[in-house]
Amino acid sequence: SARTQVENTQASLIALGVARAQYAHAIAVLVGKNPEALDIPANSSVPELPGIPAGVPSTLLQRRPDIAVAERQMAAANAAIGVATAAYYPTLSLSAADGFSQSPLADLLQVANHVWSLGADIGETLFDGGERHAEVAAARASYEASVAHYRGTVLGALQNVEDDLSGLRILAEQSQTLDATVDDATRAATIAFNEYQAGTVDYTTVATARATQFNAQQSALNVHQQRLLDTVSLIGDLGGDWS
Repeated sequence: SARTQVENTQASLIALGVARAQYAHAIAVLVGKNPEALDIPANSSVPELPGIPAGVPSTLLQRRPDIAVAERQMAAANAAIGVATAAYYPTLSLSAADGFSQSPLADLLQVANHVWSLGADIGETLFDGGERHAEVAAARASYEASVAHYRGTVLGALQNVEDDLSGLRILAEQSQTLDATVDDATRAATIAFNEYQAGTVDYTTVATARATQFNAQQSALNVHQQRLLDTVSLIGDLGGDWS
């Protein structure tokens, strides 16, 4: 029975090699190398959690690409309102017509065909059956939509950061409880082994106590891993670290 547990554990450890190789390949691609070019030696030590300051300023969110894009889109939509409004006042370029390039208004009233041509251009702009007004209204609606999108993007970013911070806080409390569980399970395994050596219990009791100890240690490691993942997630949601 003990050998069966050991062999199952060894098989699980070997299976983890697949995930480890995939992570190493992903890191190689992130740093611009061929997947097989990066060799990360195995290390049995557990990574330490970085210290996170008590107050994380929300201004750090300005570094996020999605927020920066939404903010620029909002600014562009705001500028588009000015462009549409300026179209009420036509910009007349007369340089393409002979006699207009030097002083377009000097001889305006003296040349009839030029007057009619200019009048037609102005009429098409000012008397358009409300088309220009509709374009301004559409520009304003587009701006309002971009403001709503920007607001939603910022609120979503704040939610992501708050989720990360809450997860780290709650997992820290869980980790403390599991550390106590590991200590108790380790003491229980030691007591069971001492009793086995004294001849008061059989080895099955020791194996059961060891299995309980290992399960507690595995749970503690899983929580520590999740805390590391939440820390990485926080760094990503902030658009970088908290410095």
